[in-house]
Amino acid sequence: MPNEAQLCNYSDFSEGTLKSQVLIHYGLQMAEIEQIKFKDSTKQRAVFKVMYLNQLFCLKKVYLSKEELLFAYSAIEWLYRNGINVPRLLPTKFNNRFVEFNGMLFILTPWIEGSKCSYDIPDNIFDSISLLADIHNCTKYFMPIEGSALRRGCDDLSLSIQKHFNQLLNCSNLAFKYKDRFSKTFLNYFDNNLLLSKLSVSLSATIDQSELYSCLCHLDYVNKNIIFDPENNLWIIDFDKCKIDYGIHDISYFLRRILKRDNTKWDLDLTIKSLEIYERKRPLNIDEYKYLLSYLAFPQKYWKISRDYYNNIKKCNKKAFQTLINKTVEKTEYQVQFIRDFQQYIENKFHSKLL
Repeated sequence: MPNEAQLCNYSDFSEGTLKSQVLIHYGLQMAEIEQIKFKDSTKQRAVFKVMYLNQLFCLKKVYLSKEELLFAYSAIEWLYRNGINVPRLLPTKFNNRFVEFNGMLFILTPWIEGSKCSYDIPDNIFDSISLLADIHNCTKYFMPIEGSALRRGCDDLSLSIQKHFNQLLNCSNLAFKYKDRFSKTFLNYFDNNLLLSKLSVSLSATIDQSELYSCLCHLDYVNKNIIFDPENNLWIIDFDKCKIDYGIHDISYFLRRILKRDNTKWDLDLTIKSLEIYERKRPLNIDEYKYLLSYLAFPQKYWKISRDYYNNIKKCNKKAFQTLINKTVEKTEYQVQFIRDFQQYIENKFHSKLL
C-alpha cells in the first residue's frame, strides 16, 4: 500500500521520471506530458495529460490502496458493461491495470475531451441526474472482483447530524466567550441556523434505514466529474470515492452542491424538477425523502466554517474567515424558506406529516 503520510519527492513527478518509470510500462515513454493538477497533501493527488501520436491519455497518481483501486476498477468495468460512459483503466504491456513506482500507484485512462456540467444550464443538471438514476439502477447487485476492498458506507445519517449539531452548540458557547467580529456575525444568524439544525436532527432520527436503497454510489458526483463530450454524450470520471452506499446520499450530495451556489441558491422548482426526472427511472420512498430533507436542512457551511474558526482561532486568518461567514449567512433565509416549502411538498406528495 502506498505510504500516504510520506511527502512526495518532487523529482518523482518530473517528466523524465514519469516517462522512464511509469509511461514506459504503456509503451508511451516518448509521449509529451502536461501537468494538469498537483496537490501536495497527505493524499498527494496528481493528474497529467499525455499526448502521443494524436492520442490523448490521462495519467493519474491515485491515493488508494491496491485493494481499494481494485474496487474502483471493478466499479468502472461494471458501469462500462452496463452502457455507462466511463474512461476504462488501460492495461500495461504486461496486462496490469496500474503501475507501482516508489510506493505510489498510477493509472492510465483515455482523456475525455469535453465541457464539464454547467449548473447554470438546467438541461445539464437534468441529464446528469437522469444518468445518476441509470447508475443506481444498474448497480443494485454490484459485486467487486476478488481481492478488492469492500468499500461500504451506508452510515446512519442521524449520528453524523447529531455530532455536527453538538459541535454547532459548542461554537455558540465559544462565540459568547470571544465576542469578536466573527462571533457577532455567527450569533446574529444563530437562531435561523439552529432552527435548520434542529429540524435536521429530528427528521434524521425518524429515517428507517432498512427502507433506503443501496447500490454503487459515486460520492463525488459534481460538475467537474460530469463531462459532456463534443457529441453531447455524457461521461462520468473520477471514481476514487465510490462505495456501496445509499443512492439518496449521492442525490443529496449532488443537489446540495447546486443549491448552495449564488445563481441557483435554494431553488425549489429546480430541485423538484430534478427529482421528478430521477424518479422516472427509480421512484423514491418517504424515508429517502426524509434523508434528503434532513441532509439539505443542516447548515453545513455555517457549521464547518464556525468549527474551523474556533478550532484555529489563535492562528487563523480572521479576515478570511469573516469573509466566508458573511457570504454564507447571506443565503440563510433562502435556505430556511426552501426547507419549509420542500417539507410541505414532501408531505403533500406522500399525504403524511414528516414530524
